[in-house]
Amino acid sequence: MDNNKSQQSPAFITLISVLILSAVGLSVSVFLILFSVGSSRNSFSSVQSAQARLLAAGCAESALEQIRESTSYSGTTNLSFSQGTCSYTVALGVGEARTISASGTVGAVVRRLSISVTAINPTITVSSWQEVP
Repeated sequence: MDNNKSQQSPAFITLISVLILSAVGLSVSVFLILFSVGSSRNSFSSVQSAQARLLAAGCAESALEQIRESTSYSGTTNLSFSQGTCSYTVALGVGEARTISASGTVGAVVRRLSISVTAINPTITVSSWQEVP
């Protein structure tokens, strides 16, 4: 009878070892999957943020073109693209001064720019171009 117990003991130890190693392997696999999902979300948000910034810059350039074509232009314009939307507002200031507020939106990400124009004749002079919260 003692001989039978000694033969079952190595099999039991092997089974427990396999179960422990499987649990550790499963834990590592779950961690890697969750980590890659989080990285994927961050990467997607970064892409959307860059696209929104480019849309805002494109709208700002469109506003500058609108000012070049019509020096008395003021108002708001919305533009739609396949990646998202953007809008700009041109506000008249004193003399030739203009303030342009532009925003680009992709998904839930919004990026905004504020541009100050100090002169428009004979060329447009931009004194400030900055991203705002």
